Amino acid sequence: MKITNLRIVAIAAVFPAIMSAQSAPQLKELVDSAMVLDGKLSEEMLQNRLTMLNDERLKDVFLPRIDITGKTGYLYTSAKFTSPEMTIPAITGIFPGMVIPENTNHLNISGISAVSKAEASVLIYSGGKVKYLKEANREKSLSEQKMMDKTRDDIIAEISRAYDLFALLEESKKVLDEGKKRLEINRKTADKALGYGLITPYDHRKIELAQALLDSKIVEYEGKKQLLITQLNLLTGIDKERIAQISTKLDPVQYTVLDQSVTNRPELQALEHGIKAAEYKIKAEERWWIPKVQAQTSVSYLGLFGNHISTSKDLIPGTGKKLDWKPSDLNIFPVLQAGIGFRWDIFDGNEGKTNIEEARINKDILENRKSDASRKLRLNLANAQTNYDIAAAQISLKEKARSIARNALENVEKEFRYGTKKSSDLVDAENDFENAELEYQTAVFNQRRQAVELMKATHHLNIDQL
Repeated sequence: MKITNLRIVAIAAVFPAIMSAQSAPQLKELVDSAMVLDGKLSEEMLQNRLTMLNDERLKDVFLPRIDITGKTGYLYTSAKFTSPEMTIPAITGIFPGMVIPENTNHLNISGISAVSKAEASVLIYSGGKVKYLKEANREKSLSEQKMMDKTRDDIIAEISRAYDLFALLEESKKVLDEGKKRLEINRKTADKALGYGLITPYDHRKIELAQALLDSKIVEYEGKKQLLITQLNLLTGIDKERIAQISTKLDPVQYTVLDQSVTNRPELQALEHGIKAAEYKIKAEERWWIPKVQAQTSVSYLGLFGNHISTSKDLIPGTGKKLDWKPSDLNIFPVLQAGIGFRWDIFDGNEGKTNIEEARINKDILENRKSDASRKLRLNLANAQTNYDIAAAQISLKEKARSIARNALENVEKEFRYGTKKSSDLVDAENDFENAELEYQTAVFNQRRQAVELMKATHHLNIDQL
């Protein structure tokens, strides 16, 4: 009994996953998958990670730094020195006195030297430059994130267009299938009429030709669908088998712009953050002349092994005594040093002034870009609103044309059965209705595209509305 219950639980857990793997993906899944694979968005995210790493690097400036260095090698040095002439006065009954003449000598030192040093330092005050650089880096990161929002909107627009194309193709297929059924019914009527001699073979072949044209359109539809499946597969990475199961319908999207401002657009917000980053960069560069303070401490070791210290001549002329000393080793440890130092750039060859001017120019460039982008985005919004209104009006027009074409086809079909209309009239009416139906579906597709562009123009693109 317990084993049976466990099996039921296992099947219940696995069944949703199996159904999800086999079911057609919805628009949200397609968009989410495309965002994971999109190369441009991935590059922008990696660039933003580099900016965040720069921020971490600026935070680490005030962390202590510890360095240990050491070296060893053969040492030889020779120092020349001259001792002045000296007179040693006589001491009665003890020392007769003497004159030591001026003497030039060389002190030679050789051996194996060893030096090691451990040093710790920490930046106490950067002159305020690091503080402003951190703020500039933060604004740069926000600017990059806003541009990622724009890329995401572009991805939604591209995937939703492909998704709507599926619906348009499905509607086209329905129109073609219904037309094929009608022509098959009317062909049977034409067969009887031909047998009774009511129509000519030429009129009969016109219906056969219309059927052949419909078959060719269906083949064309299948080709377009396969191409669309391949496109979505490459953009999202979802299996073609699942994508082929997509079945949706076209409905107009109702969207009203409540705010005519374009300040919400990610391009403008990105430039705004870029300008703020440039302002902080200017403040950071203006701090070039303020002293930087650093605390530092070190401990050192000096050693000399296998030494030979000698002079080239007598230490005291005439005594025959040269210095010839071979100590086993000499070392000095520890050599301790601790304190606070500062660096004050009084004049840096105008480097600081040039950097300030460069930062100001970069800010001016960004402000010009923002001004230009604002004008273009306002024009884009007006254009998107106009296109949306026109597309919405086209739906009503195409709906009326479709209704007229449907009524005309029904009338021609009746008259064809009674023998008052020729097959050419029937074929023309059928073509008119198919074209009217397809134009209506295309009008709905175009209206949805213009709605997406209008949403992008105000940065209110929402998948749920699509």
